[in-house]
Amino acid sequence: MARLNVNPTRMELKKLQARLNTAIRGHKLLKDKSDEMVRVFTVIIREDKALREKVESELSRVMKQFAVARSVTASYAAESAFAMPAVAVRAECGVESVMGVEVPKVELVKEGKGGLPYAFAEMTSEADYSVEMISALLPDLVQLAQTEKRVRMLAEEIERNKRRVNALEYVMIPQLEETIKYIKDKLSENERAAIVRMMKVKNKS
Repeated sequence: MARLNVNPTRMELKKLQARLNTAIRGHKLLKDKSDEMVRVFTVIIREDKALREKVESELSRVMKQFAVARSVTASYAAESAFAMPAVAVRAECGVESVMGVEVPKVELVKEGKGGLPYAFAEMTSEADYSVEMISALLPDLVQLAQTEKRVRMLAEEIERNKRRVNALEYVMIPQLEETIKYIKDKLSENERAAIVRMMKVKNKS
């Protein structure tokens, strides 16, 4: 490991020892933070997996139900009916902190009473059921999008934190230790040389 290019003085030694102590404390804090972030990330990943499986299963059922509804309804009537929104919703977007990372927080707010986007006489009960199913699934779809965004943001932060930990552990700390060892060796060498000179001067006098 290449050492730092510094003057081998006691003042420089004191500064480097302070930097080393700070780096060691910082490394421990970052390592603890990284471990806790991985734990939280694992929990969110499990939630995301369960929610995705639920949404995919429900979407499959919804699509099958829509297929049944369209099979018993004229194409133009089905397209016209399903093109209209069943309920008006508004997304309230904000942020919250997870292990120091600001992640999105989305809440759906229904506006109005909602209901079916067509008259009961125009469509069959299969269509009614299809619209009710997709309306009920909407909050889970938004929740899934929010959770997956959180997963990506936390994964990026974990990777950045890991690079900082590695930089301290494998570059900065060894470099400081090597430089401190060099300065101590140099100071000891200078002290020995000074003692030898004093002994020679004493012998001559």
